[in-house]
Amino acid sequence: MKVNTKKQSDLDFKLMSLTYKLRDFHLPRMNILKEVGIKEGFHVLDYGCGPGSYILPLAKLVGESGKIYALDINPLAIQAVQGIVSKKQLKNVQTILSDCKTGLPPDGMDVVLLYDILHDLNDTSEILAELHRILKRGCILSVSDHHMQQDEIISKVTSERLFQLSTKGIRTYSFSNGQA
Repeated sequence: MKVNTKKQSDLDFKLMSLTYKLRDFHLPRMNILKEVGIKEGFHVLDYGCGPGSYILPLAKLVGESGKIYALDINPLAIQAVQGIVSKKQLKNVQTILSDCKTGLPPDGMDVVLLYDILHDLNDTSEILAELHRILKRGCILSVSDHHMQQDEIISKVTSERLFQLSTKGIRTYSFSNGQA
């Protein structure tokens, strides 16, 4: 199996988690998710979920009829999300430990979040192909990465011609995988 992202050390992950808590206090994740248009009943994949900053706001948006998948290469990230799920008794969240393949069926996701991870991906073509495979036709790949400039993000996501930029929000870029 080819590793497509750089795996962090445990210390780096813990430091990142702490900085994310500070970040989330000043800029709640719900403000970012509102740009995407996630609705009740949606199935959403948080690809590169990290410590789970988006899990609780996603749970509010998709409701009990929706489903959230949280994928990360780091077992500490998966443990962090499972801790949130257990503490808040969320029944519609599933974790996936992987560096690329999701194991999800084709055409099942309404939205895929690719937040603060694009700059870390070694092989974007394989990952974008997987995300394209699992997204319903005409649905949204939402990308945000403060480590990259706008033109870098757009170029990287559209280079394989699987996605087209559909809208640019304040903090996110929404890409479509074709007409619904």
